[in-house]
Amino acid sequence: MILEAIILTVITAATPLVVAALGELVTERSGVLNLGVEGMMIMGAVGAFAVAQMTGNPYLGLLAGIAVGALFSLLFGFLTLTLVTNQVATGLALTILGLGASGMIGETWVGVPGIKLQAIYIPGLSDIPVIGPILFHQDIVFYLSIALLIGVNWFLFRSRTGLMLRAIGDNHGSAHALGIDVLRVRYLSVMFGGACAGLAGAQLSLVYTPQWVEDMSAGRGWIALALVVFSSWRPWRVLAGGYLFGAVTIGQLHTQALGVNVPSQFLSALPYAATVVVLVLISRNRRTTLINTPASLGKPFVPDR
Repeated sequence: MILEAIILTVITAATPLVVAALGELVTERSGVLNLGVEGMMIMGAVGAFAVAQMTGNPYLGLLAGIAVGALFSLLFGFLTLTLVTNQVATGLALTILGLGASGMIGETWVGVPGIKLQAIYIPGLSDIPVIGPILFHQDIVFYLSIALLIGVNWFLFRSRTGLMLRAIGDNHGSAHALGIDVLRVRYLSVMFGGACAGLAGAQLSLVYTPQWVEDMSAGRGWIALALVVFSSWRPWRVLAGGYLFGAVTIGQLHTQALGVNVPSQFLSALPYAATVVVLVLISRNRRTTLINTPASLGKPFVPDR
């Protein structure tokens, strides 16, 4: 069925956006603005592809992508949390570094056939018409994205540690006065965001396009950042936004395939144009934006100052 095929491709396109956005949401809830999602994502993609090629096991590649993303985020954490550098400038530098380093590391893998992470077959459920292939015959990253969504929502709004994290994001000075280790929580939050970005990158090189192509993240890290704002820092809204942007991405591909008389460059720009439009619409409701934005977002913290 054509509709079923379109839904499946939308899910594949939306999954890395949802995963990366959930990681960045936790990072920003702690008061840290990491604009290096694109860099961490592309490093996760090349790390996952390289390890999958060397071991012949895509699941080891997936773990490698997560590890590379987390380790790369530590560089951002050290610079911004320990050395107290500007978070915006450091995040941009991290993205540029990731794009350059991934191109150098992945040069030997260009054109090499990839090892695809196969969908999981669930006996009985996967054979259900329409619903089966869509919900019960997906790769493990799709199921991890749903588990992350549920887990992050519970953690932030139902757990004591999540309350501490949100308190730090809203007022790190008061949280520090109450005895909360602000830097420790922020380091862990940054690493979680990096791990999620690395997982999203691994999905790109092992599922979405099972091969290595330089700059294959193609701006998805920036869309993930926009998704966090789109969702007003609420996990469940990330899912809706991710699938909306995924549908726009796949929609422009199908439009090109149908031969619609519209410049291909315009269609390719649609997902990013949609991102800009959504952010403009959100910014018009300034009151809602201010209420949901972590008050300490992007502000440096130095203990006892």
